Amino acid sequence: MPVVTPRVLLLDVMGTLVHDPFFVEVPRFFGMSLEELVALKHPRAWLDFELGEIDEATLLQRFFADGREVDGPGLKRAMLEAYRLLPGIESLLHELYARSVPLHALSNYPRWYELVEERVRLSRYLRWSFVSCLIGMRKPDPGVFQHVSNELGVPASACLVIDDREDNCQAAREEGMDAIRFTDAATLRRELVGRGVL
Repeated sequence: MPVVTPRVLLLDVMGTLVHDPFFVEVPRFFGMSLEELVALKHPRAWLDFELGEIDEATLLQRFFADGREVDGPGLKRAMLEAYRLLPGIESLLHELYARSVPLHALSNYPRWYELVEERVRLSRYLRWSFVSCLIGMRKPDPGVFQHVSNELGVPASACLVIDDREDNCQAAREEGMDAIRFTDAATLRRELVGRGVL
């Protein structure tokens, strides 16, 4: 069966292109371990923030299940300072951009994606087209992939999803898209060469 070269790349951001501060820097900011943070945080607040269903002020009020006060500006500053492109990603994005490969973000993230943009300027290479807070859906909801295909006006088979979470990749495949689970830039590049993208 011949390899079909995708026409559009849909790139997850956190953990795929950009270092995610949730696992180290955010617990450090609160002076606790990741396990403590996971146990104490509100079970829905961040997800609702990612969906655009609550604003920043409401997130900060609900961040912890016990309602303790959160230093919002301090938290945002800690996250902003932690954002950085993962090793090898910038050169890979530059290579894709130089080949005029259409690149779109497909990201579960709140309005704070603007902080990511401020820090690493991903818009040099891709469009922030499909961020959960803007489209009101999160991966791996099948509706996300249907929405992307409809908005871009391309069949699902023309899309390649790149994501560090296998459940998101599998959901994309079930909707007719190709998907690569991201592990590192070198491996991703080999996968893209194999598909004729590079």
